[in-house]
Amino acid sequence: MATQVETSLSTITALTCSKCGQSHDHEEQQRVSSCCALPLLAQYDLSGTFSKKALQNREGTMWRYQEVLPVLDNKYKVSLGEGFTPILDFKNLGSAYGFRDLLLKDEGKNPTGSFKARGLSMAISKALELGTEGCIIPTAGNAGVAMAAYCAKAHLPAVVVMPRHTPKAFKEECYWYGAQIHLIDGLINDCAAEVRRLNQDIQLLDVSTLKEPYRIEGKKTMGYEIAEQLNWTLPDVILYPAGGGTGLIGIWKAFQEMIAIGWLKEDVQLPRMVAVQAENCRPIVDTFLGLQEHCQNYNGQPTLANGLAVPRPLGEPLMLQVLAQSSGTAISITEEEMVEGVREIARKEGLFVAPEGAAVWMAARKLLKQGWLKPEEKVLLLNTGSGQKYIENIEGRY
Repeated sequence: MATQVETSLSTITALTCSKCGQSHDHEEQQRVSSCCALPLLAQYDLSGTFSKKALQNREGTMWRYQEVLPVLDNKYKVSLGEGFTPILDFKNLGSAYGFRDLLLKDEGKNPTGSFKARGLSMAISKALELGTEGCIIPTAGNAGVAMAAYCAKAHLPAVVVMPRHTPKAFKEECYWYGAQIHLIDGLINDCAAEVRRLNQDIQLLDVSTLKEPYRIEGKKTMGYEIAEQLNWTLPDVILYPAGGGTGLIGIWKAFQEMIAIGWLKEDVQLPRMVAVQAENCRPIVDTFLGLQEHCQNYNGQPTLANGLAVPRPLGEPLMLQVLAQSSGTAISITEEEMVEGVREIARKEGLFVAPEGAAVWMAARKLLKQGWLKPEEKVLLLNTGSGQKYIENIEGRY
């Protein structure tokens, strides 16, 4: 048992099925719900004991929100300093295209160079707390790197399965962290099939997107940070590059929790959420537009934005729910447009973003031109990673 000094302030009470609401024990390692085989969501006691004042003098990481995070004992916290990434004012691009208030939250400043650090820090921390002996993951790149890093920090074995065409930088980093790497022909869904084959005895915890309940709890801290960094106000619109969609779902979950805590007013106007995908792999866009019933038979193609090459995301129902509840939309961006976006942000704002980040900027441009965005609205873009790792994908396309 943890000592009083080590015990965290977590108020977690249960895990509930995202479809039917059935409760599952949070003190045991869970994967998807036993009732519907769908993602589990952590629930907390939000009765008002967590005040904004409590944040004063806390560390500038995602762990400052520990009351609404699932780790029960701080000695299991596996952290590399993730979270509290900057929100930048994109005045140059804003004025060039007619945005009066254009912002970007730069998740490339996280450890391992992407927003995946948040989710994998939380998942590995809980895996360690619940006695897991090792972890395995199918990945398009950044999630595998983050899992390998946090497993190394936690002294846990790590197995990473990624597409053979993944840029070399991602593979090399995983090797340096000491992970076991398996390269597969295909996309992340093919890697997931290989994970099931390798892990038939279920000795390793599969930390695939939304197949365990805690990556989303790390990702949701982006929502808390957005509110805190903007002095407890929210943007009118948030554009998010949605592959597996954990961050999109998590940010919306954070907003709901902050309303329940009382940090946001019950009648607050929540942001319209935009799911941005690659034209080469746009399952959510096609389902949102009614071009298919669901993504379960969707076949995608590789894309410069490796993180968007997720043809059959388990979180599709939750992503569509967020878009519906927020009066949001879904849009896809071509490979050529992503390259243009990387170039434009680099040359006008001095930031070298991942193709995923470039995609959200190009989506904002399109939506403003279409009239879906208004010039006077506060628009927040999410750049999910550093462009450095994608050099192999975009080399020579200046």
